[in-house]
Amino acid sequence: MKAQLLATLENSKQYTLQVAGKMPEPGYASKPTPAVWNFGELLHHIAYGIEWWQENFIKGIETAWAPPAATTGKKAVHSYLEQAYDALKATIENTTLTEEAVKGFHATMDHITHHRGQAVTYLRCEGIEPPEYRY
Repeated sequence: MKAQLLATLENSKQYTLQVAGKMPEPGYASKPTPAVWNFGELLHHIAYGIEWWQENFIKGIETAWAPPAATTGKKAVHSYLEQAYDALKATIENTTLTEEAVKGFHATMDHITHHRGQAVTYLRCEGIEPPEYRY
């Protein structure tokens, strides 16, 4: 079970980082409409979401939704994403996986996928071909 979850996590990490890497630095401030986050804020939300979902639904530690100010710039956002994914990997490797923890993992992946799909749309709005989807 752990091996399968870790493989899913690594695939998600690599694809998310590829999506993040496709956007040039100036594009991190772009957004398709004024009502939404810019690209960098969206990716920051993914990283914070990984941390929050992990605490609440994998570790079972009730944690308030209190995102920090969004990191800015491609390098900082990329680093935050890597940190969040790596922390989740360590949790999966070092936790006894209950049924609730596995459900929490899948909910975390669903949240990532939802927002990464938005990030792909942002790339297309900028005329950038997104990386090939991988599963």
